Amino acid sequence: MFSSCIKFSLYSILLSGSLIGLASCSSKNAQNDSPRSAYEIPDSVMKTLVIDTVKISNIMNSIKFNGVVDFNTDKVANIFPLISGNVQNVKAQLGDYVKAGQILGSVKSSEIANYNAALINAESNVKLTAALLSRTQDMAKSGLASQVDVTTAKVNYDQAVATKNAAEKILSINGNNLQGEYLIKSPIEGFIVQKNVTNGMAIRSDNGNPLFTISDLKEVWVQANVYEANIDKVHEGDQVDVMTITYPDKVFKGKIDRLMNVLDPTNRVMKMRVVLPNPGYLLKPQMFATVTVNNGLKQEAISIPNKALIFDNSQYYVLIYKGKKDVQIRAVDIISANNSTTYIKSGIQPGEMVIGSQAILIYGALNN
Repeated sequence: MFSSCIKFSLYSILLSGSLIGLASCSSKNAQNDSPRSAYEIPDSVMKTLVIDTVKISNIMNSIKFNGVVDFNTDKVANIFPLISGNVQNVKAQLGDYVKAGQILGSVKSSEIANYNAALINAESNVKLTAALLSRTQDMAKSGLASQVDVTTAKVNYDQAVATKNAAEKILSINGNNLQGEYLIKSPIEGFIVQKNVTNGMAIRSDNGNPLFTISDLKEVWVQANVYEANIDKVHEGDQVDVMTITYPDKVFKGKIDRLMNVLDPTNRVMKMRVVLPNPGYLLKPQMFATVTVNNGLKQEAISIPNKALIFDNSQYYVLIYKGKKDVQIRAVDIISANNSTTYIKSGIQPGEMVIGSQAILIYGALNN
């Protein structure tokens, strides 16, 4: 009987332990199965959050081209040598800003000395013929000279005056300098974009290269290459966005001014010229640039800003906003995208609201 009591007691202890273990497991499972608290967008994030409305718009395709910034050759001044001689006192350098009439250098020239001498001779001849004309007219009044003599003296005086005027104009064209120097002056205000002269250099008036080229750079060109496959996608007058390495966050707005309707035989590309305003002279000649042409198609689609799109595990997502405590992750299929807009095939509807800033941050928080 005592043995039976012991067995019963051991059985009771084991049964009690099992029940306690089961109760403990049930308690843990109950804790694990309790719903997780919903994510709430922090107030600090809400202050800067951008909410965009899904809408329908025309699809705009973007095509990118590589180009180079150049000065506007229609708005430049080329300074060619008008005389031969030796260049001196060149102080203006490539890239310098110069004013209209500013002296860029000088040329010591025998031609200028000859022009000075010709003017002096012409002025002396005018004085001489004027005196002869006056004397002849006085003699004619006294009967000592004929009217033919007066007419001849008058013709000689008029010819002397014409020669003097011609000498003055020639000297004026060549700088009007009386010291035997030709002064190289800037005809316009702008920047020196080309310089082909140095001190001591001998120049000739038949030289085909300009001494200086000056451009105001208030408007610049971007020359871009268009490959054969994209020729039908660009048109004169199309609006373009231009970006440079120097200003990666700045977009310059311009338009296609001209398409050169011939292909480069070496590179098999067509040249495209874009005209851009250049406030603050930010764009410099020979800068590399990327030209984006936006072409509108006669096709509408659901559109959202690019910043609202998230790519994860080979799938695109957006965050649907219904409240700071109600944000949903939605998978979407896209049609295409340009610099600012993504066009959606399916997954969202017009009128829904998507988070357009800090989307990746919120997406990560929702997935934790």
